[in-house]
Amino acid sequence: MVLEKLFGKSVGGEESYIELDTSAAGAEGGKVPIFVDKLVDFADSDRIQKSLRNGSIVLVKIKPLKEKDMSELKRAIEKLRKTCVALNGDIAGIDEDWIILCPSFARIARD
Repeated sequence: MVLEKLFGKSVGGEESYIELDTSAAGAEGGKVPIFVDKLVDFADSDRIQKSLRNGSIVLVKIKPLKEKDMSELKRAIEKLRKTCVALNGDIAGIDEDWIILCPSFARIARD
C-alpha cells in the first residue's frame, strides 16, 4: 500500500520515471541508497538524520512513536524537518504512519 502511494498504481505496468543526478549525492556507482527506518523513540531521529546527511533517501515508519507519545513525535519530525531545510532536501508524509525524507538532489512530487 505504501509503495503504491509512493510509486503510483503503475508499478509493474506502464512505467514512468524521473532521472536523478546522483553526482552530488556521493552515491556509489550512481546508485542512491534508500533506507527504511522506524521512529520508536526521539533518539532515533539522530540515526535518521545521519542517513539523510550521507545522501540517502529515508522512508520512516512513525506509527510506533505516534502510539507512544505524540509530543515526542512532533519534536522528532520538527528536528528532521529542520535538517531537511538545512540540507535543501525535502520531507513529506506518505500517509498517517510514514514519512519520506530526501536529500537535496531529489524532490518529492506532490499532487
